[in-house]
Formats: sequence, structure tokens, C-alpha cells
Amino acid sequence: MGPESREFGSFGSVSSLTLGGGGIGQVWGSTTREEAIATVKMALDEGINHFDLAPMYGRGEAERVIGLAFSGVGLSDIKFTTKCLLGNVPPTEVYDSLNRSLTRSLDLMRLERIDLFLLHSQLVEVDFLFDSRVENASRFMVPLNFFFESVIPAFERLQSEGKIGGWGFGLGHPQALDRAIKHDIKPSAVQCVINPLNSAGGMARFFPGFNPNQVLKNCLEHNISVLGIRALQAGALTSGFDRDLPQDDPDQNDFDRAKSFRELAKDLGESPAFLSYRYALSVPGVSSIILGVKNREELTEALKAASKPPLLPEEMVRITKSFATTL
Repeated sequence: MGPESREFGSFGSVSSLTLGGGGIGQVWGSTTREEAIATVKMALDEGINHFDLAPMYGRGEAERVIGLAFSGVGLSDIKFTTKCLLGNVPPTEVYDSLNRSLTRSLDLMRLERIDLFLLHSQLVEVDFLFDSRVENASRFMVPLNFFFESVIPAFERLQSEGKIGGWGFGLGHPQALDRAIKHDIKPSAVQCVINPLNSAGGMARFFPGFNPNQVLKNCLEHNISVLGIRALQAGALTSGFDRDLPQDDPDQNDFDRAKSFRELAKDLGESPAFLSYRYALSVPGVSSIILGVKNREELTEALKAASKPPLLPEEMVRITKSFATTL
């Protein structure tokens, strides 16, 4: 029995697990192209019908793997998402930038259209001050007024042209996300961080106090479909990292906070990753959890977690209370 089917707004339904491109694009440790292709095919065989990609995942490698795995054949029941990191472009060039990125992605994946096109840049308030310590930080962020006035119309044009089925966004400054969710023109879906730590780790390094649970709450209140990301919080909710991190890295800090969580998982006879997947899959209102697996072994663990019944509310509270608030 594969992952259950869940409602996914205007897209109909989707499997509760989505295969993401981070793992097969070698963002989360090394794998081979052959293993990545085998993982994609296994996901489909096991009932996963949504694949979430981005050009940034291995500089196109994740999208290339999809193209090689499927060759554009027999994809009528499969949904695909990809993204665009917009960067600093003049308002008059937004559509061309998005369309150019989309065209490259479609070519790599051997598709004629995608279901969901997401802004990979983070949304920020107009007066947001970029961190001067981070080189080119501004190219990863899009001011909210620019998003409303230039990006949304470009997304809507791509949708009217039949190149995409819908559009959305993910992370950003809390107030900016709140306003974007409440805007008159609603996104088709939003990617929200869903994990028992309630942490986006390094992805929210510019936004102290970022609260993923509040973003989820806002989306559900406005009937916006949610795709869960960071179920394992970049490896912080596993038995150990598959890459080296500096001691002051936010993800390393989350791993240190999760020591008692790892002990709880051991007491329950489960791996930390398995328990994290179960938690994410049990959060109400989430259409699908995006996996960052890079091989069939990791995918198997997620599939087994999806075969378990949802955690009870008291079990979820016990898990969230296992994390250290300070170190």
C-alpha cells in the first residue's frame, strides 16, 4: 500500500509524499545519477505522483534526472513542480526571466508544461535590510511590492498561456508572507516548513523568530494548499549529518537541540528520521510532504512511515516537548 491520496486544491489530489529534487540533485549528500533515476522510478511504482524540482538542485541535475527517468512518456497522472530564483531584474523583464527559466526546466524534464511554478526567492518587506555579511544576499529575495506589481502578473500570464497550472511561493520575512497569503490574488499553493522543531534552520537565518507554524495556520485560514518542506530539517532530525557543517551553523544548532528527540525515537523503537516523517505526515491540513531522499534506502524509510497511522495529538505534543529550547 502506497502513500494515501490527499486533496490538493485546484490540482485535484496528490500523494501524501512528494519526491523532492534536493536529494536526487545531490544537495543532501552524494549519490549517483543511476541511483537517482532508480529512486525516481521506485517512487512512482510505490504510488508517489508528485515530483518537486528546481534549477538550483544540482544546477539542473534533479530536473535532468526526471527527464531521463520518464523521457516525457506516460505522465498524464503525474504532477510536477519546479521553481525560479528571480534575482534582481527590472519589472519589464520579469516575465521573460520566469519564462526563460521555465523553458530550460521543461527542456531538461522533457515536459510541455508543469503543474506548479514556485518563486524560489524569499519574499521580504520593501524596507528589509539585507545582511551585508552575505554576498549577493539580495538576489535571493524579492520585495513584496515588486512581487505584487510584477511577479504575480507574470505568473498569471504564464498560467493563461497554458505553460503552468498554477503558481506559488515558499519562505520569506514573516510579515511579507502574511501579506502575500492575504493578498487578493491567492497563490495555488505555498511551501511551508513542517517539522517537530518548527524550524527552518539556515533557510531563515535572515529572519529571527521565524515561526513556520504561523505560516501554516495563515495558509489554512485562507484555503491555500500547503506542501510541507524540511520534514527532517536539513538532516537535523536524523541520526547524523551526511555533510560537514560549521559548529555555529543553524542546522547544526538544531541537531544539538534534538538530542532528547533522538533518545525518544530510540525509546519508541524508531529512527529519528522515521519519527520526523510520521510527525510531518500527521500535521492536519498538509497536502503532501516533500522528501529530500537521495537513494532508494532513504525513500523506503519514508514510505514505511507513510504506511503507519497518524500520530495522536498527545504523541505529537510529547515529540515537540522533547527538544531543548536552549543549549
